[in-house]
Amino acid sequence: MPTALITGATEGIGRATAFALGRAGYRVGVLARTESKIRQLVEQLKEEGIEAAGAAADVGRPDQVTPAVDQLTRTLGEMQVLVNNAGVLIAKPFEELTLDNWDATMATNVRSLYLMTRAVVPAMRRSRSGTIVNVASLAGRNGFVGGTAYTASKHAVLGFSRSLMLELRKENIRVVTILPGSVATGMLRDQPMLKSDPNKILTPEDVADTILHSIQLPDRAMVSELDIRPTNP
Repeated sequence: MPTALITGATEGIGRATAFALGRAGYRVGVLARTESKIRQLVEQLKEEGIEAAGAAADVGRPDQVTPAVDQLTRTLGEMQVLVNNAGVLIAKPFEELTLDNWDATMATNVRSLYLMTRAVVPAMRRSRSGTIVNVASLAGRNGFVGGTAYTASKHAVLGFSRSLMLELRKENIRVVTILPGSVATGMLRDQPMLKSDPNKILTPEDVADTILHSIQLPDRAMVSELDIRPTNP
């Protein structure tokens, strides 16, 4: 049974992905900042018969990432799949965007990719297999008003992923970048500058199912970048 590790797992896309992969037969390791939410999620996964374990960690901090990944590896085994999903969105006019806002965005949306990938790649290289899924955004291709920090971070995710894909594919490790449009999550609902109809945009389950399909491609095939849009926005 393969093992998948998902960051930002207690809400939105991360939570939906944990259930989608678990139902498909994966052991599931889940990471997020809040320990109580992690415990609750692991209990809910186990109620569905999914083998799961969790750890609380800020994935932008190396002193928390390393022990959390080590703990989950001891419990579940080496990770065959990493889903870098953790993200924050702080949408503000540029002059209202503080340095703390900027740094928080980059730590969660970009620095975490380096730290989490560094933690799992050695084992993938030893087995010459694995898939890394980086959840970016269509903001990685386009800008929007109020999105200077978020858009810059998601462009960085795309650039990181493109380079990593070229480096790791020679060792049969796939790097997939998922670029969703607007998704009906709490992160979007809390943004007064961004208006959307939750009945017409994507759901977390839409994105989770797409992540699962990208992982389940034949070993010799890889989707390197996948844009996801609502059919009828």
